[in-house]
Amino acid sequence: MSDTPFPNTAVFGLAVMGSNLARNIESRGYGVTVYNRTSSVTEEFIDAYPGASFVGAMSLEELVEKTASPRKIILMIKAGPAVDTVLDQLVPMLSEGDIVIDGGNALYTDTNRRVKRCAEQKIHFLGVGISGGEEGALNGPSIMPGGAKEAWELCSDLFAAIAAKVDKDPCTDYIGPEGSGHFVKMVHNGIEYADMQLIAEAYHIMKSVLQMSNEEMSDQFAAWNEGRLASYLMEITAQILRKRDCDADGYLVDAILDKAGQKGTGRWTVQEALELGIPIPTIAAAVDARGLSALKDERVASSKQFSKPSQSPFAVGHGGVLGDRAAALQMVEQALYCGKVVAYAQGMALIEASSEQFKWDLKLDRIASLWRGGCIIRASLLSEIMDAYRSDSKVKNLVLHPKLKGQLEEGMLGFRSAVAAAALTGVPLPGLSSALSYLESYTTADLPQNLIQGQRDFFGAHTYQRKDKEGTFHTEW
Repeated sequence: MSDTPFPNTAVFGLAVMGSNLARNIESRGYGVTVYNRTSSVTEEFIDAYPGASFVGAMSLEELVEKTASPRKIILMIKAGPAVDTVLDQLVPMLSEGDIVIDGGNALYTDTNRRVKRCAEQKIHFLGVGISGGEEGALNGPSIMPGGAKEAWELCSDLFAAIAAKVDKDPCTDYIGPEGSGHFVKMVHNGIEYADMQLIAEAYHIMKSVLQMSNEEMSDQFAAWNEGRLASYLMEITAQILRKRDCDADGYLVDAILDKAGQKGTGRWTVQEALELGIPIPTIAAAVDARGLSALKDERVASSKQFSKPSQSPFAVGHGGVLGDRAAALQMVEQALYCGKVVAYAQGMALIEASSEQFKWDLKLDRIASLWRGGCIIRASLLSEIMDAYRSDSKVKNLVLHPKLKGQLEEGMLGFRSAVAAAALTGVPLPGLSSALSYLESYTTADLPQNLIQGQRDFFGAHTYQRKDKEGTFHTEW
């Protein structure tokens, strides 16, 4: 506890994320005032941790009264209108210099507005992206704060104490002004969508094309997790594939309905990319894939009307594009690695574009650094990305950095082969195929859009530019 009668830090919202974050803060030596709209939840929380440095509040007024200024009040509530409703009630009770911290997945434009609104009342508002799920909230998440730098400086010690650590470096840093922290968290989630989709597609190839068992696939993902593909998502994939079903024979993953949910941050990422004119087709494909998965009844019905190849010509023993299983798995690994590099490259390009558009001055190397631990997309690849930006902060696209470029070039045959084999076998790969097309397009000097521009000029007199002359031109076709 601090020397003041009450703690300076409070957590509003004691669902799984809020309660775990409060426990994390208290475990680092900070007292915490805790409050939930349902008083019984607050009481149960306090009773569950006797002797801990928690102070219970049974109303919003008590929350303010039992938190000493300068207050740091962390909102762990549902994003959206609920945050504005709380601010309507909370801000008039606060003192000048107090800090409201929104730890939810808010849309960055909402955070922009709330930062300005609170500043008019001489209250700080930080929009803070927090990644790592319930485990991260308890043991150390990745923390992405945006808002006034003065407010960050007042909270930096707290954030550093509770964040995940990689080589003793806390996975948090000041992102930038306004809603930049929530923007970066949004893009993090977009990359997360893509990464999960790419892994699922590798699983689909292994299961449907290579006809591997769950145990074999689990072993393979575990082996890949020991190399350059090492990541939290690879680690849990191996565990998921091995889990037996307690309610029936077989493996649990085979009993899970193939409909993936989503809460909106992936869709926001795609929408913002469209607004900023930044192509992120792999992230968009991952969002679309979840949407298609939700059409379960339609997919089942249509599967009875369209035929698929009766037997894969690329299964073990048949040779073909993928050859034997060992060669095939090497190609799948290359495709998965290349796809991941491309997905990160798209996400970082979007962050860079937002920095330029909104004058945020975001540091891409630090963003990659704070994603190395605590968050869902933590991966060994992020150390390479961090190093890439530190060696060349002006690199136009990650795929052009010499080291990553070399790895992509080495893996292109496997990348192309894996996608081709799946296509010929009737296995959909929206993520990997879009990543391959992005890379092929980005590294192709002449694309067929000259014809599209000619079409636009033909039917709409939209004009065109020429390769051999300056200016704009129109033709009476």
